Amino acid sequence: MTRTLRAWKIYATAATVALITLAPVAVATDANAAVSGNVCLTALPLQARTTLNLIASNGPFPYSQDGVVFQNKGSVLPRQSYGYYHEYTVVTPGAPTRGTRRIVTGKRSHEDYYTSDHYATFRLINFGC
Repeated sequence: MTRTLRAWKIYATAATVALITLAPVAVATDANAAVSGNVCLTALPLQARTTLNLIASNGPFPYSQDGVVFQNKGSVLPRQSYGYYHEYTVVTPGAPTRGTRRIVTGKRSHEDYYTSDHYATFRLINFGC
């Protein structure tokens, strides 16, 4: 029994080290929860860039839900106070609903996140490329 516990502890320690070494972005922390890197502005779909332009000009937005507070349930983005983040729909051509693409904005300038999988993962938008 003692050997099994020791082996498990060593394995758990090795697994933790491997996760930190191989995939530090996947480790959830307050500073960078489910943000999996950056995405260049120019690499975003045209509809995402259109949404960013609408945000910059305060609309009008295509959906009534655009601009509502993003609650950050599960702290998928860095933890902030309620009301810090707001979400906007990125139109998906041909989709019968709002689809799964969103932009979530923070209060700081150029703190905009893109998700194409309905909040499962986010990438910080890099406006410099």
